[in-house]
Amino acid sequence: MHVVLPDGKRLELREHANALDLAEAIGPGLAKAALGAKINGELGDLLTEIPDGAEVSILTKKNPEVIALMRHTLAHVMAQAVIAYFVEKGYSRSQVRMGVGPVIENGFYYDFDVPETLNAEDLEAIEGKMRELIAAKLPLKKYSLPFEKALERYQQIGDPYKVELIQDLGEDTVLSFYEQGGETGFTDLCRGPHVPNTGDIPKHFKLMHVAGAYWRGDEKNKMLQRIYGVAFQTAEELEQHLWMLEEAKRRDHRKLGAELDIFTLDEDVGPGLPLWLPRGAILIEEIEKLAKEMEEKGGYKRVRSPHLTKEQLFLKSGHLPYYADSMYPPMELDNTRYYMKPMNCPFHHKIFASRPKSYRDMPVRLAEYGTCYRYEDSGALMGLMRVRSMQMNDAHIYCTEEQFESEFMRVIDMYIEYFRIFGIDDYVMRLSKHSKEGLGKKYVNNPELWEKTEEMVRNAMKNGNVPFIEEEDEAAFYGPKIDVQIKSAIGREFSLATNQVDFAVPERFDLHYIDENNQRRTPLCLHRAPLSTHERLIGFLIEHFAGDFPLWLAPEQIRLVPIADRHLEHCYKLQDRFEAAGLRSEIDSRSERMNAKVRDAELYKVPYIVIVGDKEQEQDQVSFRSRKEANQNGLGAEAFIRHLKDHVVDRSLKIEPLAPAALA
Repeated sequence: MHVVLPDGKRLELREHANALDLAEAIGPGLAKAALGAKINGELGDLLTEIPDGAEVSILTKKNPEVIALMRHTLAHVMAQAVIAYFVEKGYSRSQVRMGVGPVIENGFYYDFDVPETLNAEDLEAIEGKMRELIAAKLPLKKYSLPFEKALERYQQIGDPYKVELIQDLGEDTVLSFYEQGGETGFTDLCRGPHVPNTGDIPKHFKLMHVAGAYWRGDEKNKMLQRIYGVAFQTAEELEQHLWMLEEAKRRDHRKLGAELDIFTLDEDVGPGLPLWLPRGAILIEEIEKLAKEMEEKGGYKRVRSPHLTKEQLFLKSGHLPYYADSMYPPMELDNTRYYMKPMNCPFHHKIFASRPKSYRDMPVRLAEYGTCYRYEDSGALMGLMRVRSMQMNDAHIYCTEEQFESEFMRVIDMYIEYFRIFGIDDYVMRLSKHSKEGLGKKYVNNPELWEKTEEMVRNAMKNGNVPFIEEEDEAAFYGPKIDVQIKSAIGREFSLATNQVDFAVPERFDLHYIDENNQRRTPLCLHRAPLSTHERLIGFLIEHFAGDFPLWLAPEQIRLVPIADRHLEHCYKLQDRFEAAGLRSEIDSRSERMNAKVRDAELYKVPYIVIVGDKEQEQDQVSFRSRKEANQNGLGAEAFIRHLKDHVVDRSLKIEPLAPAALA
């Protein structure tokens, strides 16, 4: 047999050779350094048999892909350590039962059915045993067993989970196993791949926590204990990851949302149905104000639509067949079924169709902050990021084919401007395409229009010099789209914005305009939501800014703190002046010490704390402490108001220090 090396050279090998044989044939130095292989683009280990004619590259620790092999082997090392830990405590091997142990992002996990509930001290002891197994440099061996032998093995051990997995694979299956440390060591049912030796695993790993996990994800099954671990090739990567996890806890929008009185979730209202508190409502108003300004400049017309509709509207749009599982169940009245709306599109189509249109009216841009309802699975709900009630920054643009590229890129330009305003610079634009296999099932069955519209989007992005990637099988059911994948300050990645092409639904609604030749034409429709929903955007912004919002967005911009009760009246006068200038302020009139009031304002992350005493009252000055700039004393009240107002009007991310002339 032969293989093809990365440089294109052919190398002859013995029949049924594995990747280690290839490494040895290339040279002893490579064989010693080898940790795995890429075989026809797939990750494998040195024990993987190479098919004849395969393209193969040998991987060493210099290749980033090998961390996946290391993490997989670490899962086995952890399982071996857990068995040893409980055997030392006096339990039998049969009392330690194992589920599955895959590689996941940044690490690995393994599910266990063990006789005690695991805690942090147990994890520390298990991690210690793992390090002993790594130091022992146990070699890994791969072998296969026929179905009956494999089944007998785990029936003797008394592990029902492995027995179930083997039975599901079927009698005709030859099963592979990995053994580390010889016959008296540890063996697991596994496809691989792994590193050759436990000594090849880096020291930079940590067991993180234990969580409950139903066997095979089914709540009808027994709950197992899942141990999570992380692992990296360098100490710096591990340290950075652990720092990010701590930062994620600090910035978690659920925690900060409660501490800053932005939103609440109440069981009497229902899961996934957030209640916006006054401070959260201010955030919504500011974001809507921004969107309305942008859309007015962009030529959009605002519309409104009801929260529910007859079933026939969603049958006509095609949403019911595709989205029924994500919709709330229907309600029936007077022999008519009504649905809560999961999206605004069909209503906007009806608004477009309500009056005749000619080519002179095109494009038509309809915008709405409409409240939609989607029945997300309870396990998927997450604070504001995944909810069941959402206020969507929605709009639909109806245009001619000739207008498509211009209109599509106007939306992309709007995205980019929003990202500038919010200081978002870590994002990827993704062209989400259909898959041929999904036509007629997941996607509208019109292959010609799919190819055409995907090429239209591709050309528009290229002509606009906007970088993007392409992804198969991620389109909307009615057309391709650009999704914007945002990465937050804590590394959380999700879709924040979308710009979708719809070549199918306008025809279903008989939408048309009269062209310059007096012919009926069906418009293209763009579905766009550059600011996603209030819920997801605000959840993102809480984490993005760690609750320390820029001045223009802060729910409370100024906290007035009187030093004594005699200064309270002047605080109210200042508050009136702030309000007249469009600045949001509150007065702390409690009978508390000044330092306690300042501390409470800092906990609320109020940008400016204005201290009012005798001097400030007599000379119409302010002295402030700020999260945004250096503290100042004795600043003229009007200069302070102008200073803040200018930054609010500009929606500045940062506060520029006052020029000396402004201090006068």
